[in-house]
Amino acid sequence: MKIHEYQAKDILRQYGVPVPRGEVAESPEKAREIASALKCKVVVKAQIHAGGRGKGGGIRLASSPEEAYEAAQSIIGMKLVTHQTGPDGKIVKKVLVEEATLTKQELYLSLVMDRSRECLVYMASQAGGMDIEEVASRAPEKIIKAAVSPATGFSPFHARKLFYGLGLDKSLSGHFSNIVKGLYQAFIEKDASLLEINPLVITQTGELLAIDAKINFDDDGLYRHPEIKGMRDTDEEDPLEVEAVNTGVNYIKLDGNVGCMVNGAGLAMTTMDLIKLAGGEPANFLDVGGGATAERVEKAFRILTSDPKVKVILVNIFGGILRCDRVATGVIEAASKIEKRLPMVVRLQGTNVDEGRKLLRESSLTFEVAEELYEAASKAVELSK
Repeated sequence: MKIHEYQAKDILRQYGVPVPRGEVAESPEKAREIASALKCKVVVKAQIHAGGRGKGGGIRLASSPEEAYEAAQSIIGMKLVTHQTGPDGKIVKKVLVEEATLTKQELYLSLVMDRSRECLVYMASQAGGMDIEEVASRAPEKIIKAAVSPATGFSPFHARKLFYGLGLDKSLSGHFSNIVKGLYQAFIEKDASLLEINPLVITQTGELLAIDAKINFDDDGLYRHPEIKGMRDTDEEDPLEVEAVNTGVNYIKLDGNVGCMVNGAGLAMTTMDLIKLAGGEPANFLDVGGGATAERVEKAFRILTSDPKVKVILVNIFGGILRCDRVATGVIEAASKIEKRLPMVVRLQGTNVDEGRKLLRESSLTFEVAEELYEAASKAVELSK
């Protein structure tokens, strides 16, 4: 789950990470009120779940409350297009109004999960304020890393390694160490999956300040954090993914035209790979789970058919505890209730597979029944064309 910049900064503030003073506004009038209370130059920043806002015109400097009003008036309601939103862009519904900062140096600092090393890793760079992916690609030597063992957790050593790697002035040592420690505490206690400050600036007065912040959370840990779950902004998410969450299926929208409905994440990934191998493009990742009921299958079908890009549906179910004949009955029942008819390829394997295939072939609906996985993927790709 993603949250907005202003929400991320509220969390960082709880852990001693210094952030600029500011508040969120949903109207130009509120932006003017906040700027007036701050009594300084302010920055008006669009709040969307995407980077590159400044390049798209979503960040403006204001020298007075009236200029803050004008900036908010131009930003709120605009369709902001950045390299992360795609060509469709995002409609801005709120802005963050915060004090402007005179900076001397911009740094990058983050804490991420490195799955290959099975631990958390700090990443820092003197190239703050830039696209860190580009820096990592063109000049990987500019990225300083410090791995945190899950057995021992944070140690002052991690802060020292990053500090000396960045070549910072000794006067900032204690302050920087507190920030690095605060990031770790926030990451662990809030079940985060990514925590990024870009940029972390050194101000003209020699202080460290988190000018921008991004936090993503592990969805599976949200049940422990109702206060974070309440920060969710469904307007920033794909409507089909929101519907999938409410339905209880795991769904991620992609750009292809072969809709997939599978039980089990590993099998879903394999199915997507074979669609690619057969020359097609998967339209989604969709895992209905091991105990998929007819009702859940029907809701999954509705999600798939709501995507206008989907031209064919590939159902790939392994019947273990859930018998194939019951799966087939559920698929037939669910498909018969869907208004939008699309070609459908069904591949079943497992317990009572023969009975399940027979039910599909003898139903009043038209299914392409496949026995092997690559056969199913090939048929689906052919039908999608």
